[in-house]
Formats: sequence, structure tokens, C-alpha cells
Amino acid sequence: MSPVLSEADRAFFDQNGYLVVRQLIASELVDAVVDAIWNFLEFDRNDPSDWYRNPHRVSGMVEMYHDQALWDVRQNPAVYELFRELFGREDLWVFVDRANLKPPPSEAHSEYDHHGMVHWDIDVRETPTPFLVQGVLYLVDTKQGEGGFQCVPGLHRRAAQVSAGISDQDLRHQQLHERFPAQIGPPIEVEANAGDFIIWHSALPHGNSRNFSDKPRLAQYVRMFPADPADEELREARIASWRESSHPAFQNPRAFPGDPRRKEAESPPAQLTPLGRKLLGLDDWI
Repeated sequence: MSPVLSEADRAFFDQNGYLVVRQLIASELVDAVVDAIWNFLEFDRNDPSDWYRNPHRVSGMVEMYHDQALWDVRQNPAVYELFRELFGREDLWVFVDRANLKPPPSEAHSEYDHHGMVHWDIDVRETPTPFLVQGVLYLVDTKQGEGGFQCVPGLHRRAAQVSAGISDQDLRHQQLHERFPAQIGPPIEVEANAGDFIIWHSALPHGNSRNFSDKPRLAQYVRMFPADPADEELREARIASWRESSHPAFQNPRAFPGDPRRKEAESPPAQLTPLGRKLLGLDDWI
């Protein structure tokens, strides 16, 4: 497969800590993921009054993990190639991650007016800063003010220094830019279109922004990391989650307790390509 990243892309990523890869995913697959999200939530996409109820979480997170469309994105060769180029290695596993549907504000459902966040997903005080990356696939065109990805460009290069004077508890704060404006600075909202993929360094303060529009923001999270076949417990948990179409046991149970309906368990396991089997850990990379 042809390289995904140019030298200019790599330079931008190194400097800013994030990158928008335009039209990485074809519209047919994007549409399949969009359909899967609406079907999972059992919402009427044409009736906005139906978007503010369980099992939809007020943060906008959609706890679906195993729909075939989600796995088709994870095992997409272009997505894998993007992560492979950044990591500089072939042996990767894909995180079993979720989706997002952030509805527009509603006076009748103010609890769903999530104001967004800026946080870290890793302990950035570790030196040297570990190289981990994560991404999000935009499923609809999303402009500023419509609930999309936001970040503080370049701060990944100073994360250890900036975080040194922040307590353990405060490092887990979801509004770092508001709590520590002098250290963190203001975030920027990154516009992108359906099929675009944003990838960022995990040491970059990031999150999603507030949706001020009249339409929902939809996205799928995708993350890969170096495979660790020696961790047999993790490997078996990943395979079991896929095979049973169940809530991943390695997800944070407090933040993401899973779908109380266990709707995905009604479906057979997603079909995996040879690449997908390796990304899950079902087959070895060797």
C-alpha cells in the first residue's frame, strides 16, 4: 500500500501533536457506521426530540463496540497504515473503542448540553514521554461550534514540564484549559469532513468541544498500540470481548459501564480479515 503520510504531514504532526488526514475512509463505510450508531441507540434520526434518552450517555459517548461497521474501520488497511507509519512497526493491536453522538442543545434536556472537555489520557509526567497515538473518524462534516475535536497544539512537547506542578487529582481533571489557563492555554477546534481522520499524540491535551449547532456530531474513536502477546490475560480478554460481542472488560467500568440492554450480545462476532485477526490478537504477527 502507498504511504499515507507525506514528509510535510510528519513535520506538522511532530510540531503540533495532531494531524487531519483527509478522506481516509470511503463514504460507503462512513455511512455504514452512521447507520450502525442510530440503529444501536434505537433513535429516530429524523426526530430530534428522540435523541435525549437512554442508552445515550449525557457525554455523547455511545457504548457500542462490536458492530461490523466499527470493525471494518478498525481493520481498514489505510487506517492501519497510518498508525504503522507513525509507530514505525507492524505489530500493532487495535483498541476496542466506542463511538460518539453529541446532540445539539435542547432546553428540554439541558443535561445533554455537554460543554466539552480538554484532558490527558496518559500520565504525562513520565519521562521520556511515551509515544502513543489515538484517533477519531469524523462521520459528518463538523465545523467550529459543532462539537468536534479540540486540542492545544504543540503542548505534547512540553507535557512533562507543564504537568510537573499539577497534583495527581488535578491531572485527571476534564477541563484542564479552564482550571489551569496559564499552563495549558486555550484549545482550538479542528474542523473536518465526513471521512476525515484526526490522529493525535496522547500527550496532547484534547477532547471534544461544545455543540452549539442544530445538528448532532457523530464520530468513531480508533486507537492502536504496540502488540503485547506476552500479556496473555489482556489478549484473552480482547478475544473474548470480540467473540461474545460484549463490553470490553479492560474499559474503565466507572466511566463506561456498558450498555444495560446488552444489545450487541444478540449479534454474532464481527467478521475479521487476516489483518483484523492480527489487530485483535487472534493471530500472531510473526
